[in-house]
Amino acid sequence: MTARTVALVAHDHKKAELLRWVKQHQAILAPFKLVATGTTGKLLSDETGLEIHRYKSGPLGGDQQIGALIAENKLDALFFFWDPLNPAPHDPDVKALLRLCSVWNVPVACTPATADLVVTSPLFNDPSHHRFVPDYGK
Repeated sequence: MTARTVALVAHDHKKAELLRWVKQHQAILAPFKLVATGTTGKLLSDETGLEIHRYKSGPLGGDQQIGALIAENKLDALFFFWDPLNPAPHDPDVKALLRLCSVWNVPVACTPATADLVVTSPLFNDPSHHRFVPDYGK
């Protein structure tokens, strides 16, 4: 069985917050295949030693690359610490990414409090648990 895939994304003003959170939950996250947008992935990998596949930086298409994983049913959870007080030039990409999580029933956590609840759920690390994936082909 292949490892489940988890994406880690943070806006500039939220990178330190995501780093603290990842360090706090590093043992839980380590067994997963971790992916991230470029700058966030480099920071997390450098500071934790975790192996993280890095996509492009968010504004350069990384958000859309993560979105493609969701659309292809290749992402199991998204931890996206976005900054509601500092709009980014790629806000439409951010909205699209969050929308895809809702469309495909992918768990998404945008704050440390929600992220804590997700990773401490018994279902998060249960290989027998399979989330419902909607079938829009009907």
